[in-house]
Amino acid sequence: MAAGWIELITGTLEQKKQYQQSKARISALPANYRAAAEALERYLMYVGGIAKGEVAARMYHDLADLFEQSVANGTPVRDIVGADPVEFAETFIANYSDGQWVKKERDRLTMAIDHAAAGTTFHTDDE
Repeated sequence: MAAGWIELITGTLEQKKQYQQSKARISALPANYRAAAEALERYLMYVGGIAKGEVAARMYHDLADLFEQSVANGTPVRDIVGADPVEFAETFIANYSDGQWVKKERDRLTMAIDHAAAGTTFHTDDE
């Protein structure tokens, strides 16, 4: 039982391996691409709010893919992220909203309001 709870919080061993592989791929990039990818990785980690290990592993894998492909194609860093790196990062994160803890809370709020408007009672799964 405890192992399942811990994996829920930290992800499975396989997901951790996938994340470490993505980090290693990013570390192998040329310096300017690596610096940009690491800055994005940090932002995604702190702001992304990804609470599902499989979604986080997929997101970091995709980030590594994006930068590896950009290196191979000779795409300049600024062409990858555009003029506003925060906007780029927020758009990137939006592609993984299924793993964000805030999505669950947004859905819960919407259901509670729908029930309130209909005059019915709504109970969350943790009440």
